[in-house]
Amino acid sequence: MKDPEIVEMEPKKLVGISLHTSLADDKTALLWKRFMKYKKNITNAKSDDLFSVQVYDEGFMSGQFNSQSVYEKWAALEVEDYSDLQENMKGLKLPGGLYAVFTHEGTSKEFAETAKFIFDEWIPASEYTLDNRPHFEVLGEEYKGPENPDSKEKIWIPIKK
Repeated sequence: MKDPEIVEMEPKKLVGISLHTSLADDKTALLWKRFMKYKKNITNAKSDDLFSVQVYDEGFMSGQFNSQSVYEKWAALEVEDYSDLQENMKGLKLPGGLYAVFTHEGTSKEFAETAKFIFDEWIPASEYTLDNRPHFEVLGEEYKGPENPDSKEKIWIPIKK
């Protein structure tokens, strides 16, 4: 796995749906199935890129995170503004700041290996620590689905010096 690109991101406005889930009781597929039904109603999207966002609590930051830990998961699109908020949809503001951007190539099952590299190898060896902001993945043109080994997605990890 290659080292990430370090990016200073401007704040982003997202529109989507969310639910609370855990790694042990993963409701991600249900969330995306529901979101894809409503996605066509978002008329002011900046692009077709899908945002998969995780909002963790303090426990994640202090290493108290395990497969039972509950967090908020979002399926969303980036929008120009919140003027066209549809029924069943909510707005989420992603704060700007420094992010380490990794590319995950492979299936969703292989994602654990990528996460292990990021959190167990790269962050401890880098000059950065995790920052308490949402983590997210951008599923763009190179994303071919969770089961496709040629699929690529960008992983945005919030960091600070």
